[in-house]
Amino acid sequence: MTDRQIPRWSELKPLLRAKPITANPTERRLEKALTIADLRRIAKRRTPRSVFDYTDGAAESEISLQRARQLFAEMELQPSILRNVSDIDLSTDILGRRSELPFAFAPTGFTRMMNHEGESAVVKVAEDLGIPYALSTMGTTSIEDVAAAGPDARKWFQLYVWRDREAGEDLVKRSAAAGYEALMLTVDVPVAGARLRDVRNGFTIPPSLTAKTVLDASMHPAWWVNLLTTRPLTFASLSSWDGTVAELLDQLFDPTMTLDDLAWIRSIWDGPLIIKGIQTVDDARRVVDAGADAVVLSNHGGRQLDRAPTPLRILPDVRKAVGTDAEVYLDTGIMSGADIVAALALGADACLVGRAYLYGLMAGGQRGVERAAQILTTEVKRTMALLGARSVEELNPSHVRLP
Repeated sequence: MTDRQIPRWSELKPLLRAKPITANPTERRLEKALTIADLRRIAKRRTPRSVFDYTDGAAESEISLQRARQLFAEMELQPSILRNVSDIDLSTDILGRRSELPFAFAPTGFTRMMNHEGESAVVKVAEDLGIPYALSTMGTTSIEDVAAAGPDARKWFQLYVWRDREAGEDLVKRSAAAGYEALMLTVDVPVAGARLRDVRNGFTIPPSLTAKTVLDASMHPAWWVNLLTTRPLTFASLSSWDGTVAELLDQLFDPTMTLDDLAWIRSIWDGPLIIKGIQTVDDARRVVDAGADAVVLSNHGGRQLDRAPTPLRILPDVRKAVGTDAEVYLDTGIMSGADIVAALALGADACLVGRAYLYGLMAGGQRGVERAAQILTTEVKRTMALLGARSVEELNPSHVRLP
């Protein structure tokens, strides 16, 4: 029979420690996010449905995005045990310069619609972290304003080839003048993908004040107040647009672009050139032979061609085909630090994350982006330690088995 006694206050007191109260509501909200999926759930609650769906959605049945995430979920990490992992080095070289982390912030369009702090918040976080940030052609903060917000950040400019080549050339020249390090040419948007969530939501740029959006405003007042009381949405590449995203893309972008146009790009840009949207081994080799310094294996986050190749699946073959002639980055489907580690082990020089930091931005502005980066960094470091890899260079294909 167990003897019982009434505990003394001195024994209870150490057990009754109240958790410190976080006064700031944004910080209190972000403290609850332990994963990128947590940030996604917070973002969904705080953002109008059409804006959240624009970020979260993909093309047609969204199979490309689902497959990318499913492959990350099904891949198997294989640890090497009994190694001293007391000191983990997350730094790596990207375009010949040190990056403190093995990932960069991908270009995303209309970012100030997700949160009024927009691209300026993202570039500030990138500057603090010591990683690159790519500003989209369809960004909602100008090339010059982003440069001013992150003067010491590693800034890349993402370019689509326009029907109006003079307008595209002007963007490239402005980027060079503002100190952008690299040009990222996206090549997988000859026409807009069928993003059905946007069509069903009646999503326009900027959002229209219909009966539906007014009702939504009543459920997300803070978002609407921020949109309506901060400077009007402007774009890095055009003054305004009244229509859907798909109509905008089809109006602006040139479907006649071929490999020969890379010579035109090289004639107006003499810095590092990154080609984004590579989905086959042959295309990777072709653009590298044509002068690309790096390729991004990406199906545009599943937002263009549904049932497109899954970037992680083709990564080992692209790495083998390209060798050391160019750097290889991976994009699409990344929702955790373990996903980043798997890509690095299979041959990627770095990863680009887009939705992950946008969920953070929607959840809490700049502090939300910081929280997203903190989550990914912690997960990368922990995963590497558990795999027995003390640096990015020690990661190799033996650490990952694909299904």
